[in-house]
Amino acid sequence: MNADTKQLVYAAYDISEGSGILPIVYRSLADAGLSPKSVTVDGNPYQIKYLRAVWPSIKLQRCIVHVQRQGLSWCRRNPKRTDVKHLRKIFLRICAVRTFAEARQVIADVVAWEHRFGYAIIHSTDRGWVFSDLLRARSMLLKALPDLFHYVRNHRIPSSTNTLESYFSRLKEHYRHHRGLAIHHRDAYFKWYFYLLPGKISNKK
Repeated sequence: MNADTKQLVYAAYDISEGSGILPIVYRSLADAGLSPKSVTVDGNPYQIKYLRAVWPSIKLQRCIVHVQRQGLSWCRRNPKRTDVKHLRKIFLRICAVRTFAEARQVIADVVAWEHRFGYAIIHSTDRGWVFSDLLRARSMLLKALPDLFHYVRNHRIPSSTNTLESYFSRLKEHYRHHRGLAIHHRDAYFKWYFYLLPGKISNKK
């Protein structure tokens, strides 16, 4: 979806993000002349891999909503561990970042958290499910951090995939009324939906 016009660039259904179809789709778009400067993504590793393979210079912005939501889920509402308590406070601040100074402070706090707790986490023999979720939260945040705040430097880069997620929600809501479609009619349904409702639509039913 074009971030400026909110119009679909390309749409298809029944494509697995982990399949080998994605690079074919991206290459076909590149061959058609698409050359995006940036893409905001939810963090799927295959999507990131294939986007960079087709457009090596592309700037990938990680969706701050996905990072915060997943991080808070792994940290839980009332953590008991000190390291998780501090990590949760960092996740809570991510979606509030609007300026470069705020982004720099969050990055500094992540680095300070890692210096304080990282070594003990890496060398811990804990195998409990709470610790396993801590490992997941830490790994995700450290991997996402380099691409978490591009939007504060360039305001044309969306900080989240919320607009696209909203479009998907409308699509799912409409499709629920047609779940009995035969497979060959399903393909036509989605093609017509993408064509008639390309993204920037009114709130009228």
